Amino acid sequence: MKQHPLLLASSSPYRRQLMEKLRLPFHTASPNVDESQRMDESAEHLVVRLALKKAEALCGDYPEHWIIGSDQIACLEDGTILNKPGTHERAAQQLERSSGQRVSFLTGLVLVDASTGQRQSHCEYFHAHFRQLDADEINNYLHTEKPYDCAGSFKMEGLGIALFSRLDGRDPNSLIGLPLIALTEMLRNWGLNPLHPLPASHRSSNRDSAK
Repeated sequence: MKQHPLLLASSSPYRRQLMEKLRLPFHTASPNVDESQRMDESAEHLVVRLALKKAEALCGDYPEHWIIGSDQIACLEDGTILNKPGTHERAAQQLERSSGQRVSFLTGLVLVDASTGQRQSHCEYFHAHFRQLDADEINNYLHTEKPYDCAGSFKMEGLGIALFSRLDGRDPNSLIGLPLIALTEMLRNWGLNPLHPLPASHRSSNRDSAK
């Protein structure tokens, strides 16, 4: 398959930092999509559907790109979805509910060839087992890292690691928002291996798009 330039359909600085690990040139653009959950929609179907919507929303503006879409949710064992808290109070409530519990993180990933409509999709599971947390630990953590834009109210790549007793999953990058193992598998399926040199025509600086 002919290789195309890569586009990450996200404005998240966390996903961009993860994408940079692959040392492949890519652009970023922020899609505008409705992320509401449908009635009776499963968590797995939701994250894959939203990842696809994000990628497809940019196909018209980037018709020659391979577009990467990703979406993530966190779920308590009773099925309650933990959204981005937005405020300290909501973050504290989320961590109080997560204390002593297993929280499952589902990350939807799609790779879309905008020129043909061909696509690959995947849902990556990762489980975080929280320690029993007291109120002081929760408040001290939140005041330190202010993870109010993160599903689950923590940053695993920072002090958030101290919240857990165990982590289960094949790819810790998925906990941050972009499952790189699955993504590299998708790219290799289409002939792009991050461990092989790129042709000169594909080497360029990463840059954001205002679109």
